[in-house]
Amino acid sequence: MSYIEILILRHLTRRPAHGYELRKRVEHTTGWRLNNNSLYPALRRFEEAGAVTRTEQPQEGRPPRAVYTLTPLGRELLHDMIADLPPDQAVDDTEFMARLGQFGLLEPAERLAVIDARQAALRARLAHFAAMHELAFDHWAEAVTAELIRRDEAERDWLGQLRVLAAEQ
Repeated sequence: MSYIEILILRHLTRRPAHGYELRKRVEHTTGWRLNNNSLYPALRRFEEAGAVTRTEQPQEGRPPRAVYTLTPLGRELLHDMIADLPPDQAVDDTEFMARLGQFGLLEPAERLAVIDARQAALRARLAHFAAMHELAFDHWAEAVTAELIRRDEAERDWLGQLRVLAAEQ
């Protein structure tokens, strides 16, 4: 699963929605464009898995509109998706931020596990960037790797602050 699925289910925790409304809510709250080729296949998969139900809402002079509602199973699935950050996704900034934004749904130990996964990914990425920096062939490549290292080191510091918050709340 990916951040798109997390965002779709998270928005359905607030209230049922039809596809267009759901897409607009995700885009408004995240600034990320959600296209129909991602939205509707995900909703179909969630419906097949029992995570959402779909009902037809009549519209005057138009075909009925499908409205999606999150089920209890869908809430469990959402929780599990947020709490799980596999190594291949932990390195992805968007995957991590999508989960971080939903930390209110997790217990402190689950939050810390997600932060730990991100910290491990950053350690590996920093080692890679350091090796790249050593091999930089000109000042432009050196400037880029230095900036990437600076950003990841700053995030590591920030994650240390988040650990304190995650453990308390």
